[in-house]
Amino acid sequence: MSQLPFFVYGTLLRGERNHDIFLRGRTLSETPAILTGALLYAGPGYPYAVEAPEEGGVVHGTLVTADPAAYTRLVAALDHLEEYTPGDPANLYERVARDVTRLTDATRIRAWVYVAAPAVATELRATGTLINNGNWHPL
Repeated sequence: MSQLPFFVYGTLLRGERNHDIFLRGRTLSETPAILTGALLYAGPGYPYAVEAPEEGGVVHGTLVTADPAAYTRLVAALDHLEEYTPGDPANLYERVARDVTRLTDATRIRAWVYVAAPAVATELRATGTLINNGNWHPL
């Protein structure tokens, strides 16, 4: 597996409940970034990015570069947090490699992104609450 950075947009953002639990002390850098071609939906206490390249949405978040010494453990911990198991049709999220744009210099960087799994995405498109500005802020 490539040691790609991660694009986070919900509870893993600095100041949110999972940042210190999973990322604190395990990163080399955290910089503002955007994911284009996706829409953000409210979930039960956390958001979902839904891929929608035809709709031109933008999700705001942070590009996180992990400390290489912590990378393997961090991927396993984030996969568990996001309830992602490769190939499992019951996944809530899928971990996919996508290009994101680092806002400090407009550089496009390939990163891991947890997006809504297909069944979840279908349900969100039908009945979910769209976060129009692409920024998640818990209530």
